[in-house]
Amino acid sequence: MPDIVNNLTNIQKDALKEIGNIGAGNAATAFAQFLDTKIDMTVPSVAIVPMAEVPEVTGGIEKKVVSVLLKVMGEAPGSILLILSEFSTINLLEMILYKEIDINKIDDVEISAVKEIGNILSGSYLNAINQMTGLNLFQSVPAFSYDMAGAILSSSMIGTSEESDYALLIETQFMNGNDEIEGYFFFIPNPGSFEKILNSLGLDTQ
Repeated sequence: MPDIVNNLTNIQKDALKEIGNIGAGNAATAFAQFLDTKIDMTVPSVAIVPMAEVPEVTGGIEKKVVSVLLKVMGEAPGSILLILSEFSTINLLEMILYKEIDINKIDDVEISAVKEIGNILSGSYLNAINQMTGLNLFQSVPAFSYDMAGAILSSSMIGTSEESDYALLIETQFMNGNDEIEGYFFFIPNPGSFEKILNSLGLDTQ
């Protein structure tokens, strides 16, 4: 897997970025429909990053964040990890529930709302992969966590040691007026999944 990541051609990188762009557009549309309001979106940043760097990307190992983890099943299995800052989570929940949120006293209703958003947004990215590759990927029920980024990464990878050391990162900002939600989507493929995706796009990895 590292060899494939390190030897990706510009065309292959552009194809993965296009999946990220389409997925972000799908996510913004689904998000707007869920909220029944207009959602603006920045151009997403798409990159392949080592898993060890994920906590630093999201603010540091000791930074408390909210995460939603979903298993990806089908022809190119892996996981999707959505990470939101405390600030973005508060904005998201206040946007949905129309009440003031205390992130340190997050309750079951608020957790369910975050999981549902994670489910909707992650599904949007999987649909983009399915549409572009013709593969059949689907997701599990989402799991919620609120902890330090380093702890979430460690716990999220328990029992998933066969997954890659790399992740496809799609970083996007959604805007509703002055309210900003920044989301970090990590697609963490099982060994062989990146190859299947690239080959399905007509990009030979041999």
